[in-house]
Amino acid sequence: MISEVTGIRRIRMLYLQLLYLQLLYRCNFECLHCFHGKRLQHADAFTTDEAVNLLTLMRDEYGTEAVTLLGGEPFVYRDLAQVVRYAKRDLGMQVEICTNGYRIERRLTEIAPDLDLLRVSLEGIGSTNDQIRKFGSYRSALSALEIAQRLGVRTGATMTVTSRNIEEVLPLARVLQGYGVEQLKLHCLRPVGNAADHPELLITDLAAYTRLRGGLDAADLEIEVIVDEDLSEAGAPDSCLPDGGPVEIERIEADPRGALTMSCKAVGKDSHAFWYDKLADHVDHRPSPTDELALAVPDVVYGRV
Repeated sequence: MISEVTGIRRIRMLYLQLLYLQLLYRCNFECLHCFHGKRLQHADAFTTDEAVNLLTLMRDEYGTEAVTLLGGEPFVYRDLAQVVRYAKRDLGMQVEICTNGYRIERRLTEIAPDLDLLRVSLEGIGSTNDQIRKFGSYRSALSALEIAQRLGVRTGATMTVTSRNIEEVLPLARVLQGYGVEQLKLHCLRPVGNAADHPELLITDLAAYTRLRGGLDAADLEIEVIVDEDLSEAGAPDSCLPDGGPVEIERIEADPRGALTMSCKAVGKDSHAFWYDKLADHVDHRPSPTDELALAVPDVVYGRV
């Protein structure tokens, strides 16, 4: 078990990737920067029972308080409503969904009573976003935010900072602010998955990150903006492990194969320390050369809610 190997007794956040028709990373988009890349074609998936069992295990054994459901695209997962209801009503967890927001109105209305936060991914304004994600996705995402607001669901957003959109971070933050969005998370692009085939998206002038942070500092924003530590000239630290080892971690990420990762730089890697045996419903330690037991990178927060 996790506690026996690491000494960790409490996990505050569990990230689950839930997909439809047992296609591991099934999605209705093929974004240029997607770190899943060819994994979108893989066939692994959590069944509803497997997802429910893992949620229960993490809540009962490690005190997990919240779950973010993502993918692929979670709104194409057939039993999304069932998993959301179980996490909220049976386990009392905070439930967040990270989505592309594309034509989700009907299903969003269905799960709204049990959803604490809808987080929509955007990569800029108008055509900038659509060229990276999908034609029509910008307007669809804003429509999803409008509907969520009418349904009383709190909203957030994510943006992966690239050479194409770094100048639109502040304009996008202001647009989102106008839609009542509470928080924007900015992520660093890593050259893995689809992004490996699009090196032109990488930011080579790292001083641009300093200018971005300066602009955020000077902006009078009501929306909260959270910036990855990687978005700096110095980059992120090599290790996120605190002195004395971890006692409580912010999150653990589970993919539909059963790999559990506690790492600050796990995106696009097979870096994991544990496997969840979905059939036997327990966690095993399976050492690998890429094991990374570390806490999430600390983020810098701008603006206010």
